Amino acid sequence: MGPPMTAAIRCEGLTKRFGSVTALGGLTLEVGAGSIVGYLGANGAGKTTTIRLLLGLLRPDAGWAELLGGDPARAESRRRVGYLPGELRLEERCTAAELLHHWGRLRGGVDAAYRDGLVERFQLDPGRRVAQLSAGNRRKVGLVGALMARPRLLVLDEPTNGLDPLVQAEFVALLEEVRRDGATVFLSSHVLAEVQRTADRVAVLREGRLVREGAVDDLRHIARQPFEVHFDGAVPAAALAAVPGLSDLRVEGGRARWVVSGPLQPLLAVLAAHPVRSLSVPEPDLESAVLALYGTQGSP
Repeated sequence: MGPPMTAAIRCEGLTKRFGSVTALGGLTLEVGAGSIVGYLGANGAGKTTTIRLLLGLLRPDAGWAELLGGDPARAESRRRVGYLPGELRLEERCTAAELLHHWGRLRGGVDAAYRDGLVERFQLDPGRRVAQLSAGNRRKVGLVGALMARPRLLVLDEPTNGLDPLVQAEFVALLEEVRRDGATVFLSSHVLAEVQRTADRVAVLREGRLVREGAVDDLRHIARQPFEVHFDGAVPAAALAAVPGLSDLRVEGGRARWVVSGPLQPLLAVLAAHPVRSLSVPEPDLESAVLALYGTQGSP
């Protein structure tokens, strides 16, 4: 037996052009085995193109990719991958159960008890025809199909679109179980709270290029930090406004709110010079960090 695999996904210089448009420009990324990585970016940033290149569904114009130590275009590599596409197209004449059974046969068989347990946990009616299913229930079929073979790598593109909050919570619990079993998850999602709850690391794509990659907590440190302070006496508005990186200052009586980007020492010096009754510093979230990378007009 060889050494344990350290990377489930590796790519270097991965590039894809459609005519004169560069959808992905020189992506280099490594996803550690046994981790959950959130892949973030605005619509059109290149996330789905990345996934299709990683799975061998598109051929790159430059660069290379590797899945689970092998060539993505080879069947033995893809057999160990569970994939949920963002645009899910299903055979509508089948029931959900028939479709899952067909997918299981294509994989060479799956654990029926585990598959049926997933169906129950996602509250999916397997006897209904796909044509009768809502968008959310079709998503459940796709999730069961991606998970039921216990793949070593899960590649999920917007997995919880259309799911109600209870099913979303079940999905998050399943991701934790998958990770404990040693599988890797590559998760492209617009639901940043979901990524923040589940991911070890995140990679942020902007206009086809990777603009940030790292641990979730590290990324949150680039977010603008909100403050709310109640002063004993007048708010030192002029002194606060002069603090580098401070913006969105709002004053209501003895209370002031603002956000700060960058070092906090100048702000702390102002606060130390004035009587403070109370101080609230909410934890910045992942959404704030991604918006900081995109600019205030961006949309993750």
